[in-house]
Amino acid sequence: MEPGKLTIVHRDFGQDGTAVELAGPIMIGAGSEQIERLTAELLRQSKRIVVFDLSGVTAIDSTGIGQFISSYNQIAAVGGEMRLAAASQRVLHALHVNRLDSIFPLYPTVQEACA
Repeated sequence: MEPGKLTIVHRDFGQDGTAVELAGPIMIGAGSEQIERLTAELLRQSKRIVVFDLSGVTAIDSTGIGQFISSYNQIAAVGGEMRLAAASQRVLHALHVNRLDSIFPLYPTVQEACA
């Protein structure tokens, strides 16, 4: 992993689900725009449940929050479901401050989010 850059890998689960593992900062200039592009591509592939594994996220700013809002809107527009899993206390706090913890389904583990 390149320091200061976001890395993303994903794997399918079930017929219409994908777990997206994020590692690094989700911030302006760190490559966070990849999240929105990947979401659009997954939806084109008929993936309707997208689980974002946040266990490797080291920092998040308003740009990163915006990527999740955009992804949520894309997924909801096709009747899909976005789930966030394994967020650190720092990321949970950022979601709470922005009141997104009441909108995004949050799961303690990726396994529970994929069930």
